[in-house]
Amino acid sequence: MALFGFKKKQPEAEQPTAQPVREGPPGQQAVKILGSGCANCDALEKAVREAMAELGIQAPLEHVKDFAQIAAYGVMTTPALVVGNQVLSYGKVLKKDEAAALLRRAFPST
Repeated sequence: MALFGFKKKQPEAEQPTAQPVREGPPGQQAVKILGSGCANCDALEKAVREAMAELGIQAPLEHVKDFAQIAAYGVMTTPALVVGNQVLSYGKVLKKDEAAALLRRAFPST
């Protein structure tokens, strides 16, 4: 009923829900940049791409811009770097060397 500006509450099944966190291909960890697509997020993505190329890491790289998916990782400050389901860095634009150090720990075979 829209009387007095109150809207009828939707049933639970119709309310939007956060999307589940997606995994990369089986046996391979996906690298994700979490952020809205701002200049800082793009700078982190560039540094991570360069670090991955330098280390020879052939993992998929995804830029997650959906705030519901970002919140599913528990990240409230972007940009963030995620490998698999582990948040490695958030709230800071990493330099290529810093990103490479974190990626070496996440991919010990490189």
